[in-house]
Amino acid sequence: MLGNITPETFLSDYWQKKPLLIRNAVSHFDWLPQLQDLLALAQDEDVESRLVEFKKEQWHCETGPFKPSRFKKLGETDWTVLVQNVNHHIPFADELLHRINFIPKVRLDDLMISWAPPGGGVGPHFDSYDVFLLQVGGKKRWQISHSSDLELVEGAPLKILKHFEPDEEWVLEHGDMLYLPPRFPHNGVSIEAGMTWSIGFRAPKTQEVATQFMDYLRDKITDLPGMYADPDLKATSEPARMPADFVAQIKTMLEQVKWDDAMIAEFAGRYFSEPKQHVFYDMPEEEHDHASFAKRVEQVGARLDLKTVLLYDDVKFYINGDDFTPEPESFEVLRTLANARHLPPARYSQPVIDALFTCYDFGYVQIGEFADEESAR
Repeated sequence: MLGNITPETFLSDYWQKKPLLIRNAVSHFDWLPQLQDLLALAQDEDVESRLVEFKKEQWHCETGPFKPSRFKKLGETDWTVLVQNVNHHIPFADELLHRINFIPKVRLDDLMISWAPPGGGVGPHFDSYDVFLLQVGGKKRWQISHSSDLELVEGAPLKILKHFEPDEEWVLEHGDMLYLPPRFPHNGVSIEAGMTWSIGFRAPKTQEVATQFMDYLRDKITDLPGMYADPDLKATSEPARMPADFVAQIKTMLEQVKWDDAMIAEFAGRYFSEPKQHVFYDMPEEEHDHASFAKRVEQVGARLDLKTVLLYDDVKFYINGDDFTPEPESFEVLRTLANARHLPPARYSQPVIDALFTCYDFGYVQIGEFADEESAR
């Protein structure tokens, strides 16, 4: 997907530094949706979607799910329908997202698809994260600016840049891809009807991480000793004033709240594997006990559910917001599953099957090496 550039060169010269245009980044598509396919996803209540229109010099944005009648009211130009997390629903989108296997999966977010007729776009804006913009069908003109002016239009339903003056532009055709670093002003306008497949990366703000870590600590703090006491309390003529020694004792009590590297690693694994609020997992349709599950995996392999995130460190595994520590004998195979997202058909050890079966029972792992119905039969 990087053309003639190696991952090492891309990361050292472009990643979070400057844009890169890659012609013919993807030449083959196992799934090439039509507009109706995306509109069907946008009508699904389990799918995040938006509709952006530019009418009478004003931006408008609606969130799905949408009724079919809504799309009948659209004009021939100047609108865009966007569908988030397509990788959760379409196997090829998941496979394409994970082709970016030279960057830690903990940084990958999702693959979003937008479809626009001529004139369609979402206005000049910037993203707070790295993004690959892959053109699929049609043509789109992308303009970028090296300006540091990120002032936004007040009151707009989207984060539209108030002062956008492009200094570079390209026309992307089918299979071309543009990489943009965070906070890089850009604007894409469709020339011919087509799609943009956007691969985004997670870049949480410090405030968000700190807040979530405090929530994590709340569940960990269970046995702090002591309680407030003031046996030497003196009478006061200012009862509403907080005494200095009261504040000092509270400070001492709070200083007992501590954390270490292991707790931070556990928090990070849980936090970065946790599914988004709208994500749910379906229980297995096939009723397998432990033995029949092992037999089926031996025959057709196993794979992560499209919505599953599996991460690991040296001592634990993290799956969809939970952590678990399987038998050490299973580590190598489970790490292969985490990295490749599937396991080939084979006879696996009991500790591996134990771990897989538990995940299968929650809907996190599916039977079948590849994410299609034929391979699971």
